[in-house]
Amino acid sequence: MDGEVVNGRSHVNESLITGESLPVAKAVSDKVTGGSVNEEGLLQVRTLAIGAETTLARIIRMVESAQAAKAPIQRIVDRVSAVFVPVVLGLALLTFIGWFVYSGNVEQALIRAVAVLVIACPCALGLATPTAIMAGTGVAARQGILIKDAEALEVAHSVTTVAFDKTGTLTAGKPSLVAIEAADGGNSDEVLQLAAALQKTSDHPLAHAVMEKVRDQRTPVLPAHDAQALPGRGVQAVVAGQHILLGSTRLMNEQGATPSALLNKAQHLEAEGRTISWLLAQEGNQTRVLGLLAFGDTIKVESYAAVARLHELGIRTVMLTGDNLGSAYAVARELGIDDVRAELLPGDKAAIVQDLRHQGQVVAMVGDGLNDAPSLVAADVGLSMSTGTDVAMEAAGITLMRGDPRLVADSFDVSRRTYAKIKQGLFWAFAYNVLGIPLAALGMLSPVIAGAAMAISSVSVVTNALLLRRWRGAATAASGVDHPIQGA
Repeated sequence: MDGEVVNGRSHVNESLITGESLPVAKAVSDKVTGGSVNEEGLLQVRTLAIGAETTLARIIRMVESAQAAKAPIQRIVDRVSAVFVPVVLGLALLTFIGWFVYSGNVEQALIRAVAVLVIACPCALGLATPTAIMAGTGVAARQGILIKDAEALEVAHSVTTVAFDKTGTLTAGKPSLVAIEAADGGNSDEVLQLAAALQKTSDHPLAHAVMEKVRDQRTPVLPAHDAQALPGRGVQAVVAGQHILLGSTRLMNEQGATPSALLNKAQHLEAEGRTISWLLAQEGNQTRVLGLLAFGDTIKVESYAAVARLHELGIRTVMLTGDNLGSAYAVARELGIDDVRAELLPGDKAAIVQDLRHQGQVVAMVGDGLNDAPSLVAADVGLSMSTGTDVAMEAAGITLMRGDPRLVADSFDVSRRTYAKIKQGLFWAFAYNVLGIPLAALGMLSPVIAGAAMAISSVSVVTNALLLRRWRGAATAASGVDHPIQGA
């Protein structure tokens, strides 16, 4: 169900719907969505939508609608065969009539006509497309790129714009502690140590980020007593004889503390989309600020190379995210992404993808969450991370078996090479026919020789397609793994 909070305060994980990795504070009158997770505190909720009217159900309907509306791509060989076969049959008939009129010998005329049909037998024409697709999908799978169908492989070669989800695709998808600032007279190690004492027994995502930082720095954790959660605000406990609080800006304001010199730093971090937690010490009726901790979703190291390589291929990049503007723009600036759209709902993402397509762009969407599913289907080709949800992988035409965004460019590369092999195969198939059919019609090739030439053309087309097996993706080369699927 979806609903509205009528009583209580808490933090809610809405990553299933919005993709935002950090929990969102909820209070009276705020909306909550079915499928999200209440991290702490008690919320009394008035039901606003159930069953088919919930946000989750609407997302499912959008996916189904987009799948039903998407037309299949006409295969190259189908367009060619529609003209080629009737033409060959007509040439064979003309050859028979011509030789019969010329020689009056039905047997000789029939042999010449059969030679035309044999040399023009479209084996190579029929093998060119499926052999190249089979080789392309096979080599891609060994590099960690699973292509669901030939349609996705065909479309990917012509992509002009790539739309990325942010959380879990370009970033790690979970909050990490990115900055620790101490107030005058303190140091960051002490701030971290006190924060860890309050957070060591908490299951909150921000608490996990603090404890991960403590483990990385091997910082000793002090014992805490009388720990108590403050729903929607933070946590408090007694540490080393001091009453310590850790929480939001609202908690700091309620306690009457002033951040003084840390205010500018906090504003700068918040402008970058960071979540700020304040460490406070309560002494009698006075509360003073000890420091602040800033949390954010870290960018994947591979994302820098991924975006740079897409630009080298002449592909424009766009970020579509449900996160706040500050966080989205900070990540986009860091990676050099061309365009940013933030604070989007799943339907908004799909609408933007459709709008880009209406502008004449061939759009690929890269995502990993349920909230990305409508846009994955709305795009010309969808690419999903296997580290994401099953719904996203089902909606996408290509699944990347590692959470490595560099595989996106590799997907387009293998598609371009496969498409080139298809065109080469069709060229050689026609080249044999253009040379062979006139010779057969003029009586210079017997059916036996024509059959041998036809076989040679098929072998050459298949051999050319199998050269794709030598392809190796840039992501695999950089990681030094020969067979990512086997390694997994």
